[in-house]
Amino acid sequence: MSESRNTIANHPNHANHPNHPNHSDHPGPSGFDRFGLHKTLMRGIRSAGFDSPRPIQAETIPAAQAGFDVLGLAQTGTGKTAAFALPLLDRLLRDRQRGPRALILAPTRELASQIAAEIRLLAEFTQMKMVTIFGGVSAHNQVRALRRNPEIVVGCPGRVLDLLNQGLLHLDEIETLVLDEADHMFDMGFLPDIRRILSALPHDRQNLLFSATMPKEVRHLADEVLNNPHVVELADSAPAATIDHALVLVGERRKRDLLEHLLGLDNCDSAIVFTRTKHRARRLAEQLCKAGHKAVGLQGNLSQGQRDRAMNGFRTRHYNILVATDIAARGIDVSGVSHVINFDVPNTPEAYTHRIGRTGRAELEGEACTFVTGADHTWLRATERMIGSPIQRREVEGFVADTEVPPAPRNRSRQGNPRRARSGGQQPQQHQAQQGGNSGFAPRRRRRRTG
Repeated sequence: MSESRNTIANHPNHANHPNHPNHSDHPGPSGFDRFGLHKTLMRGIRSAGFDSPRPIQAETIPAAQAGFDVLGLAQTGTGKTAAFALPLLDRLLRDRQRGPRALILAPTRELASQIAAEIRLLAEFTQMKMVTIFGGVSAHNQVRALRRNPEIVVGCPGRVLDLLNQGLLHLDEIETLVLDEADHMFDMGFLPDIRRILSALPHDRQNLLFSATMPKEVRHLADEVLNNPHVVELADSAPAATIDHALVLVGERRKRDLLEHLLGLDNCDSAIVFTRTKHRARRLAEQLCKAGHKAVGLQGNLSQGQRDRAMNGFRTRHYNILVATDIAARGIDVSGVSHVINFDVPNTPEAYTHRIGRTGRAELEGEACTFVTGADHTWLRATERMIGSPIQRREVEGFVADTEVPPAPRNRSRQGNPRRARSGGQQPQQHQAQQGGNSGFAPRRRRRRTG
């Protein structure tokens, strides 16, 4: 299914091909210079402070530049947005035409806004026009922006389909389709809208799919969209090695006390607390505020303006605690989140990786703690099977587990066949299960200036 690196390098649009305008017979340049990107785009990369490409970028950008379809799988926080944005912007800059020419679909409003913000950062010194379209707000400004023929449309499937059906959005000149968080886009809730949008796109186009996971049951759906793609798998279902994640066994009635204890640790600079329901997220945020914390809730009943204010307040550290449902588990990139606390376990094993991936991003190391009760046996077994190794059990001084949770299995072999990077990636470090006496989550944080 994947193309060899030699095949890609021999394509005339590839930066290492002799006919490429940026080709040199001298040894290849380092950093982002190796891709031969448009000089205006390189100026934006330097202004953004990006120094060297991350693995997912190094392995997918040449293929996308060469015109191949791409399936990129990598853990959250590893630079997937720039991996598709840079070759897309490079192509549009080299062949300027009125748009829309690129469609980027994302599952949530927050993720669509985040993608647009990163593209604007990279395209700061270009004349590129872009519009972000999603529901929950009036379509008036979005329609007005579409009338200016932006080259790039970033949106959520529902609003994209609405404007398409009304004849306000035209997709007949789209050259590149990007599906971000593709596994979530292909779940049963999004699939009908995705299929309708696909039917309106030109058949001759490039498709770029990026995700943290690609379960087997939806892999065949990706195969319907992709045409002989270049596949890069730099992650399996295990969390990133930068995340120190563990379980704490606690009774339902002791969760609030345990949460207060963890939030009071010296190394807890900022935290995202996940709950299962919207009602609990709202109530817990209110309770934390009354207890003197700077907390804000984020859940689906909020208006778009309220959601924006909550996220902006958390990003600027006006609040240092965000209490959220799974609406924030995918795609939210807030720098420096030191802790993720699963007050309730997720509904699915897959959501575990996405939730705790809100910390340990951009090569910062973070901590993730999941509260597990006696009612969570089934979820725990399924999640450990999915990630292929036991999750650490830890005790917190002053808290006695009044619930029965299975101990960490011993001598448990990795389940299934781990995915390997097909283009030079490495397996992430596996966490070994431990029992016993950590009384807190010690900070292990570092930063490197990468893309």
